[in-house]
Amino acid sequence: MAEADIAADIAFVATAGAAGLALAVSAWTWRLRARLGARETEIEDGLAGIQAQAAAGAAALAVFDDVRLALTPGGRVQAVFGAPEVLAALAPDHDAAQAGEAILASLSQSHTGRMEALVGAGEAFETLLETPDGAWAVEGRAHGGGAWLRLSRLGRPDAGGEAGPGALAEQSPAPTWVVDGAGHLIWANSAWLVEAGAETLDEARGRGLSFDRGADAVVAEALRLNARQEGFRWTTAGGRRRAWKILAEPLVGGRGAVIAFAIEMTEAEETRDTLRRHVEAHDETLNHLADAVAIFGPSKRLAFHNTAFQSLFGVDPAWLDERPTHAELLDRLRQKRLLPEVVDYAAWKAEELDFYGAAQASPDDSWSLPDGRTLRVVRQPHPLGGILLIFSDITGELQLRSRYNAQIQVQRATLDKLNDAVAVFGSDGRLRLHNEAFETFWGVGGERLMEAGDFDAVAALCRPVLPDAALWLGLKARVADPDPESRVAISGEGRTEDGRVAAWQTRPLPDGATLVAFFDVTARRELEQALAAKEAALAESQALKREFVGSVSYELRTPLTTIVGYSELLEAMGDLPERSRQHAGAIRVAASHLARSIDDVLDMAQIDAGEMELTLGDVRVCDLLDEAAEKIRAKVEGRGATLTLVCPAGLKPIRADARRIAQAVDHLLENACRAVTEGGAVSLTAEAGPGEVRIRVEDTGRGIPYHLQAHVFDRFVRRERGGPGVALALVKALVELHGGWAEVQSEPGKGAAFILHLPVEAAAPTAAPELLLSGEHE
Repeated sequence: MAEADIAADIAFVATAGAAGLALAVSAWTWRLRARLGARETEIEDGLAGIQAQAAAGAAALAVFDDVRLALTPGGRVQAVFGAPEVLAALAPDHDAAQAGEAILASLSQSHTGRMEALVGAGEAFETLLETPDGAWAVEGRAHGGGAWLRLSRLGRPDAGGEAGPGALAEQSPAPTWVVDGAGHLIWANSAWLVEAGAETLDEARGRGLSFDRGADAVVAEALRLNARQEGFRWTTAGGRRRAWKILAEPLVGGRGAVIAFAIEMTEAEETRDTLRRHVEAHDETLNHLADAVAIFGPSKRLAFHNTAFQSLFGVDPAWLDERPTHAELLDRLRQKRLLPEVVDYAAWKAEELDFYGAAQASPDDSWSLPDGRTLRVVRQPHPLGGILLIFSDITGELQLRSRYNAQIQVQRATLDKLNDAVAVFGSDGRLRLHNEAFETFWGVGGERLMEAGDFDAVAALCRPVLPDAALWLGLKARVADPDPESRVAISGEGRTEDGRVAAWQTRPLPDGATLVAFFDVTARRELEQALAAKEAALAESQALKREFVGSVSYELRTPLTTIVGYSELLEAMGDLPERSRQHAGAIRVAASHLARSIDDVLDMAQIDAGEMELTLGDVRVCDLLDEAAEKIRAKVEGRGATLTLVCPAGLKPIRADARRIAQAVDHLLENACRAVTEGGAVSLTAEAGPGEVRIRVEDTGRGIPYHLQAHVFDRFVRRERGGPGVALALVKALVELHGGWAEVQSEPGKGAAFILHLPVEAAAPTAAPELLLSGEHE
């Protein structure tokens, strides 16, 4: 019983436990189902959201004008995003499902290395892809074990109506073009095509056109360095040179393509070149100025200095080229003692530097340097900022001004001491200067003259003394008329109201002024009249003298001829005693000498009256001297002396009056014969000179004292040799009548020499006209 109860209890407990377990399992199962249902609902809701988000992303990628490819880690196309028309443009022969594989195949073929680096190593890249529809920018990026490709359309020349960067580039006036990594032209706008001379982009590609070789070099450098490059080029098109600034920028970060811009800079470069030439011309002009010029910029540094500035202060040019400040320059000049010596240099320096704030030029200043120089300093603001300084060395100017003022004072004092009335009128007709004699001459006070001022007013004050309207009108023309023909020196005379004779004259001065001078010539004119009367009386007496000499000579020559004739007759008588014959010979010689003296006097009178005419002809000087020597030889040798004749055989004839030359030589030989003593010598010499023939008559007599040599050719002067007479005076007159001259050389006690200088061609105004024509000399 007990065992049965125990078994029954065990069975009960087991049943109860089984029931409880079943109940518990049922409850757990219900809970698990409820929990799984909620999770399923949550998963379905999340999946719906993800699908909606994926649809929105795909729609967002498809709405823009680009294509994106998702690649698997193996490099296969996993997904393609993009509008159907864009996919059709990239792969025109494939449907949307095959477009991704076609695009990937084209990229793998044209950019194999970069695609492999992207898939294998995750290296990003940017490049370009050419398609029949145009160029596309390609970007490759690695992400999450896979890779993404993005293809963006570049603008096209025919897309001018579309918005976006392509349209902006197409409408740009600057030539713009894109080249790929190999340097081939991908795209260009219309401005580039115009400059390159092509109608379309295909034509430019087919002809291999480029904008410029230099621009191609800039683009190639940008491709090589993968960095922005700039350059400058000049091109020639249509007969005109144009300047361009070339900008080359790697496209989309750089690798694989470059976009280039050509910005025209012709006007700017021409302006810059014109400005440069103006600056150079300005600097060159300033360098040629005598004044020192220094320009300091807004920073108070030396921006320019000319050569005169460096020379004026003697500053090292290398130091000036370092562009020192204004303060540093002042300090350097102070060290060299080239600034004015002032008590407070700091305050003076600060005052100098304060001119930078001035709005207008300051008054001129002057610096007195320790070395004695004086500089004029001009300060004015520079149009580009800073200050312009001009230094002029006015030391000489001040000295000149001082001398000028002193000279003016001397002139005034000198004019005041003159007896002539002098006035100076300027080119404007105003009275500048007058002396005290001018006031006295016209009887007008100095204050009234200065108040009068101009010429008309001064003339009105002077006209009562000399009321000659034509005179004052002529003087005004010389003073006020600027015509050079009117500014000539004139003179004249007039009579004043008080009976004086006033002479006047004008002189143009170099500065445009005119000097007018008046003289009281009353006494001079009276003296001239008296001298004229005396001159007339003297001329009358000279005529009477010539008439008297002619008459007396005629009256004397007739009896002398009779005396000479009868004395020769007596000498020829055979029964005449010797002593009487000697007396008759002495009478003949004396009468001949007297007749010759009369002839000399007549000749001198004829020469003085200008009535002697020469009979010119070819004269053989040697023959003439030979005849003269033969005539005098007996007389010379009779005094115990010798006569020597020297004449070159090749001496050419001269054009002269043979009789008058022989007359002069005879007088000289007779003079030498009288001077020579026993044992002495007389020489007669002829020699040729430049354009002349010299005849020399020399003796060894007692010579001529020095104090008489200057008067040896004077007429009627008593001489130690020969007494008073006209022989030597006649010799001088005859030689001068031929255009020659005579001289004497003598040393007392050693003889004398007379030299006649005769021209080869006599220039005798008193010769007969038909005899002045000479032929060839033999």
